[in-house]
Amino acid sequence: MRVQTIKLVILALATLMISSCQSPTGKLQSQFSSPPHPEKKPKELTKHGDVRVDNYYWLNQRENPDVIEYLNAENSYLDEVMASTKSFQASLFDEIISRIKQDDESVPYLDNGYYYYTRFVEGGEYPVYCRKKGSLDAQEEVMLDVNLMAIGHNYFQIGGASVSTDNKLLAFGVDTVSRRKYTVYIKNLETGEIYTDAIKETTGGVAWANDNKTFFFTRKDPLTLRSEKIFRHSLGDDPQKDELVYFEEDETYSVGVGRTKSGKFLLIGSSSTLSSEYLYLSANQPYKSFKVVQERQDNVEYSVDHFGEFFFIRTNWEAENFRLMKTPVNKTGMDNWQDVVQHDEDVLFEGFELFSQFLVLQERKEGLPLMRIISMLSKEGEEQVLPFDEETYTASISVNRDFNTELLRYTYSSLTTPRSTYDYNMLTGERILLKRDEVVGAYNPDDFVTERRWAEAQDGTLIPMSVVYKKGLVMDGSNPALLYAYGSYGYSMSPSFSSVRLSLLNRGFVYVIAHIRGGQEMGRYWYEEGKLLKKKNTFTDFNDCAEYLINNKYTTHDLLFAQGGSAGGLLMGAILNMRPDLYKGVIANVPFVDVVTTMLDETIPLTTSEYDEWGNPNDPDYYQYMLSYSPYDNIEAIDYPAILITTGLHDSQVQYFEPAKWIAKLREMKTDDNILIMRTNMEAGHGGASGRFKRYEQVALGYAFILDLAGIME
Repeated sequence: MRVQTIKLVILALATLMISSCQSPTGKLQSQFSSPPHPEKKPKELTKHGDVRVDNYYWLNQRENPDVIEYLNAENSYLDEVMASTKSFQASLFDEIISRIKQDDESVPYLDNGYYYYTRFVEGGEYPVYCRKKGSLDAQEEVMLDVNLMAIGHNYFQIGGASVSTDNKLLAFGVDTVSRRKYTVYIKNLETGEIYTDAIKETTGGVAWANDNKTFFFTRKDPLTLRSEKIFRHSLGDDPQKDELVYFEEDETYSVGVGRTKSGKFLLIGSSSTLSSEYLYLSANQPYKSFKVVQERQDNVEYSVDHFGEFFFIRTNWEAENFRLMKTPVNKTGMDNWQDVVQHDEDVLFEGFELFSQFLVLQERKEGLPLMRIISMLSKEGEEQVLPFDEETYTASISVNRDFNTELLRYTYSSLTTPRSTYDYNMLTGERILLKRDEVVGAYNPDDFVTERRWAEAQDGTLIPMSVVYKKGLVMDGSNPALLYAYGSYGYSMSPSFSSVRLSLLNRGFVYVIAHIRGGQEMGRYWYEEGKLLKKKNTFTDFNDCAEYLINNKYTTHDLLFAQGGSAGGLLMGAILNMRPDLYKGVIANVPFVDVVTTMLDETIPLTTSEYDEWGNPNDPDYYQYMLSYSPYDNIEAIDYPAILITTGLHDSQVQYFEPAKWIAKLREMKTDDNILIMRTNMEAGHGGASGRFKRYEQVALGYAFILDLAGIME
């Protein structure tokens, strides 16, 4: 849930100039030289006998001209406040994109006789989807040139691109609004024709049946955007007459459809935060009925793949950290599940990859990823573990479409090592580096230091942190530092490389990722200890990490900055209310800050599906607990550090009005004169701008914001 162009700025200024020449509307109490103040329209919100008064509730009216005027006024005010950094922002932007290889290309992977890859052309904002038949020396086929497709659109995103089993047809989704509502199109890869089968309101991807004319797709609820229905479509048919094959009635669940790696089965997956259910159908018989693998049970999650005569199942059934099981295809019920890899209370089992001779496990131990390879032919189940040498790093299984290969494709990165793609020979142990992302210009990983440090939380729990800084930096408390975290949904924030981050490191910053509870870095229990009625652990963990950095002289509170986005934006709002004294400045990207009101509104996207994450405030206990930390509800008349907020008008995950209300109330309540500004991207949503380079304009803004506060302007 919750994770400008010059043209927009000119539009914003024009709007304000027009309004200043007309009679005052009373909607904005000040403009330009002082910050905008939207009109206060008190609205009483009552639940469980508790009455809250929300003066800015009316800002949820997306189509109201006064709302748009206010958002534009905030953008104009930000431009005025940041005017002295305008040239610095431009130089930072140029610096950031100068490190990015313009004419880049992904490592091709083999699938069904074709090598698939994407490439970028110099100056191009969008990828070009390509393939070659049989050999990398074959002639290139351009499937989609998104640079051409995006012409005339302020936002353009491809979502899902899947080829039919006969390699002749491409299904792909297009979103031009940034609400993650895709229209699916079909392209004939032999003739270049785009068929008339345009299917709207989808998640973007499809799952092809093996007849090469039938596919299944997921449709969203128009209001809540919940993925709720699976339809079957046959090429040439009217999409309005597509057959509904599955409807998820439980509003806490969302659905999707896909194929097993073997290509023999279609799978419908329906899941909530804590439970899941899968149905399967032979891809050769798309007009038969789906059958359930295992009926849903409370607090039981599982996922399915297929090989040979078995379905392989990753599940947390009687296994908090998950285990791997298998069951015959014709006997799928839980009573028939057999252990393949047993549960380990010290190791989180995150995923797996099936090969004809090997089983590869993606695991995590003490916060770091592991890959374990088990022989499927050896009775003893001989094992090998991929070696990783750095103190803190990230590694993950990549695209492996072929069962009958001894090569495992995986990726590796660290805070100092750019993303690297390897093929590992599981028979010989030979490792081949296929590509390491190029950093254009001078970059030497030996010029930087990475560390793994542990901060003690209030309850004695040790919180891991990944740290990187320029070699030679003296830890005497004089260094600026940026502390980042997420801490929700069990998402593990792995320490990976960013060439963008060099703009901070080369200017003397210490960069730190706090692996706080609410993520899953230390195992499933790490997630359980940072959700629902234990959510505050997430926030106090972050502040404890901040204090560790200050006490150990990595930085000082006058030079410590914090950043988080979406649910990490909730984190920023909470730490600001709890310990504003720890930070010089905070960047909150698309922040989820109005927790109680949002979670009480079932018409807002994602609300009902996230009761198991945050709690259902219709329950008095959850209501009171959420109210005790909700950033919007806990703003006080105190001093806050400098704050930069970003949002998107079309955000489908954290609605724009949450940060808009938050900044209005902060400005009304706070007792300091520190900078408080907000940028609303009027053309985008949760992920920001869609272009390859354009997104870095916002990064440059954020960097200029904290660098200026740190006294660094070059």
